[in-house]
Amino acid sequence: MTSNLLSIGASGARAAQIALDVTGQNIANASTDGYVRRAANNVELVSPSGWSAPNDISLAGVTVSGITRNADIYTQAEVRRTASDTARGNATVTGLTNVETAVENSGVFTTIGNFQNALTSLKQTPNDTSLRAAVMQAGSAMTSAFQIAATSLSSTQQDLQGEIGDGVSQVNTLASQLATINLKLSTTASAASADAGSLTTSDRASLMDKRDQLLGQISQYANVATTLNSDGSANVNLGGVSGPPLVTGATTNTLSSTTASDGTVSLAMGTAPVTLSGGSIAGQQASLTKLNQISTDLDSLAATIANTVNTQQANGADLSGTTGAALFSGTTAATLSMATTDGSKIAAAAAGSVANSNDATNLTALSSALSTANPAGTMNNILYDISGSVKTATTTRDTLKTLSDAAAASLSSSAGVDLNTEAVNLVRFQQAFQASGKVMQTASDIFTTMLNLK
Repeated sequence: MTSNLLSIGASGARAAQIALDVTGQNIANASTDGYVRRAANNVELVSPSGWSAPNDISLAGVTVSGITRNADIYTQAEVRRTASDTARGNATVTGLTNVETAVENSGVFTTIGNFQNALTSLKQTPNDTSLRAAVMQAGSAMTSAFQIAATSLSSTQQDLQGEIGDGVSQVNTLASQLATINLKLSTTASAASADAGSLTTSDRASLMDKRDQLLGQISQYANVATTLNSDGSANVNLGGVSGPPLVTGATTNTLSSTTASDGTVSLAMGTAPVTLSGGSIAGQQASLTKLNQISTDLDSLAATIANTVNTQQANGADLSGTTGAALFSGTTAATLSMATTDGSKIAAAAAGSVANSNDATNLTALSSALSTANPAGTMNNILYDISGSVKTATTTRDTLKTLSDAAAASLSSSAGVDLNTEAVNLVRFQQAFQASGKVMQTASDIFTTMLNLK
């Protein structure tokens, strides 16, 4: 009995000591990213009596079967999903805002209006050289604005493509790190199964924390579907359950990107295409698609202005009485420019008019043709389109962030470290340790008394 009491006290002291160590670890890592609160898992020890009746049970104290991580895999999955959606929303808003800034700051809308106003002023005195020079200056400013818009959009496009490339590299790096963690988890699982007293070790808990952290980091770039294996390793499919495997145990596949002629970027895993619905890469892809549409609309507008003006020019006579030549060259926003800087080349008069004519017949027709084409209205629609996209994306992003914040708070409440709770645990386990010591002291006193009786 005395020996049993001594071993029971010793086992209790060991268990309390481990619990104190785990509590101290929790407190030390309260602010560590990715750390999941842990607890020592105690189980009662019993053994058949060796000196009493065969059916008697001799109590043998307690043992620590392993370290328990207070992690809910379903909540963790929800956190990854909502965080991935929010990352997509953030990237979309940032990309579209940059597109909006590139178009608005170029001043295309204002310069189109100035050019049309300059033509209207010239109609009052068609042979006035200063008014003709003002038209050419307004035209030059307009073409410069289109070129600025095209250059800014091209720069934004390159930035987005670079961000996608960086994201793809990060995904591959994180996948390689996860595969390494998977291998270690598999190895430690084999060792743990060979040791009946170690179901989950502190080392495995640390590896699982790192595993979950890597899964969260990958989700920031792309949405994933995760399967946790019995050995603690994680398999990852990119783009969802039906997507190609990124990580399977200790094996990884490489994500790659391809830039199309229109500037958009597609993804693939080997020969398998990858379609993302979450993560920053998905947001950047969406921004590139919108940028391509806006660029196409601007190119179409630039071509319309050039064709409208140049076509009407050919129907009239310039200041020298010659058939009007093209005022603009180029068919895209990037290539639109003035074909001439000579104001006398403006064909204001009707075809066949004499030199220095004050006739404004063709100029009136030109103004009418531009009014019908409505370039200012088209440009306004382009601006409204991109600003509307930014507002919609911002509203969506804010909603997604609310959901992800709620999921993160839920996970923190269950998996995070509460210092008040840990402080209480410190006192509780300290008292348990002291009480176990008292049990051992009592056993020692009883043994000593028994010896003295002899």
